[in-house]
Amino acid sequence: MSETISPDGTITIEDFGPVALSGLTVSQAKARLRSTLGSRYASSSIQLTVGQTKTMMVNVMGEVKAPGTYTLSAFASVFHALYMAGGTNDIGTLRNIKVYRNGKVVSNVDIYDYILNGKQSGNIRLHEGDVIVVGPYDCLVNISGKVKRPMFYEMKKNESLKTLLQYAGGFTGDAYKKTVRVLRKSGAEYQVFNVTEFDMSSFRISDEDSVSVDSILPRYENMVELRGAAFRPGLYQIGGDVTTVKGLIDMADGIKEEALTEHAVMHRMKADRTLEVLSINLKGIMDGTVADVPLRNEDVLFIPSKKETNDKLVLKIYGEVQYPGTYQYADGTTLEDIVLQAGGLKESASQTVKVSRRTLDSSNDSKTSDVATQTFEMKLKDGFVIDGEQGFVLQPYDEIYVTKDPLFKKLTNVTIEGEVFTEGTFSMSQTVTRVSDVLKMCGGVTSRAARNGTYIMRKMSEEEKRQLFNKTSENRAARAYNIANGQSASGGNDKQIFADSLFTEYALKTNLYKVAVDLQASLNNPGSESDVILRDGDRIIVEEARNTVRISGAVPYENTVPYVEGKNIKYYMAQGGSRGYKDRKWAYIVYQNGTAQMVKDGAKVEPGCEIILPERNTTNNSQTTALWVSIGSTIATMAAVVVSAMKK
Repeated sequence: MSETISPDGTITIEDFGPVALSGLTVSQAKARLRSTLGSRYASSSIQLTVGQTKTMMVNVMGEVKAPGTYTLSAFASVFHALYMAGGTNDIGTLRNIKVYRNGKVVSNVDIYDYILNGKQSGNIRLHEGDVIVVGPYDCLVNISGKVKRPMFYEMKKNESLKTLLQYAGGFTGDAYKKTVRVLRKSGAEYQVFNVTEFDMSSFRISDEDSVSVDSILPRYENMVELRGAAFRPGLYQIGGDVTTVKGLIDMADGIKEEALTEHAVMHRMKADRTLEVLSINLKGIMDGTVADVPLRNEDVLFIPSKKETNDKLVLKIYGEVQYPGTYQYADGTTLEDIVLQAGGLKESASQTVKVSRRTLDSSNDSKTSDVATQTFEMKLKDGFVIDGEQGFVLQPYDEIYVTKDPLFKKLTNVTIEGEVFTEGTFSMSQTVTRVSDVLKMCGGVTSRAARNGTYIMRKMSEEEKRQLFNKTSENRAARAYNIANGQSASGGNDKQIFADSLFTEYALKTNLYKVAVDLQASLNNPGSESDVILRDGDRIIVEEARNTVRISGAVPYENTVPYVEGKNIKYYMAQGGSRGYKDRKWAYIVYQNGTAQMVKDGAKVEPGCEIILPERNTTNNSQTTALWVSIGSTIATMAAVVVSAMKK
């Protein structure tokens, strides 16, 4: 037999009648049914399950994000209602949330008890018609510094500084615990309180207090340090066996064999925290021939070593070796040895090697000695001396120079691609190779080649990178100067500086730049000034002829239109919505090979070109937008050219 509890909280049992279960939990209701029906249904099993819960209406008021009336499950608690209301707002309390039932307070909820201690004592189950009221907080206190959870905490008016420290997780290991600093706004001015460790339990917190916990001082109260040629250098505690220099050395398991024991150095802190230096005869102290030296707090004993002195002895090698640089000197190092250490000679190295040596030039009639330079010149082959002293032994600080063979020439190559008869890479066998030379090697250009559409993608040299970097830095400095002097950041000059910086930074990132080529001059007048001289790694790109013209920049409508022979600049500017003569005279034309010319200087429209109308120096917002669009468009065009060239 199965029965359902009615909305009024009763269940009707056949041959028995109704049983009231309203307000009971499942276990309580099951117990009541067993006690009520036990005598009549002793042999039956009574089970009570929850199939569908009852809902109720509660009100959430005060400082919550969405106050109002909410429909909740009959088993809902205070936390469920707060969640439905979006939680407390910026000034809502978490420490004293009140629950009213029939006009009386039945619970005070402190969410900190749940967050910090896991207690849910105030999170009671709600009843129909309950009202939850969230008031504003009493005290909001900030704690910073050496605590485990520095942040803002809501405090009750009767809570102490000790309680705040508990909320913050307590002190960190490096906290100064004897005193905590409290800044308080007294109404007219600030007040500061230094609360000692004995008063933290009684010191009461106020709203807007700022509590800071300092760190301990970076000092030691019982330390000496041993550095250098000891077996166990490091920090040691003063006291016990470590009260003198000898005791410190014994605690460190003695000194190493390479130690210079006659000239140890002690750094000692004076009363004003400045250092004084004591010379220590460590050998005499260890032998017992010199009095031992008592240690003081923060003494530092340095024991130099012969190895450290030898580490400073170096040799330097420059020029045509695989790994030029500085190398550690070792007794007996020969010229052949240092060349091998440097990776051997490069293919470009000549046989001539020079060694420069510093010497002391002592004069009989002078008490001083001057430093002079002595030079040795030898010839090497396969890294061995063939002309000069065999097995030439080097001395500390010698500098070796391996010169370059003046007849050596590195193989260089250029690449040509696009509308040519034979694409590929060609060797530059001549001392000076021009575009016309490569055009002959590849068989010339096809009939589809653009008349003015050839350019070179060239890698920047280190000097070019340096100059571009300097230009970017200067532009940034000029822009900052303009702004600092009250000039508008949207001024034309300032925007031009910013645009130049964008272009130079882009070029630095891509490591490439575009060199325009006059194709007709290279074909018709080989060797002329217009016939560009090539560099190793250049990529010549001959583009296909286009029959379009693009209009961009500060025009009402950027557009790409077919090229119509005989049409002038006025016709094409009209395609971009610009009709004024004053606008046209500021326009310039960029051709397929990258060259540009101002319209007012006689630039002619050609197939494949782009007509750009730059923004003039004005504060008009629409023209300002057009400038940035123009800059973005130009950079995008540059990127497209570089990416296209790199894919081929």
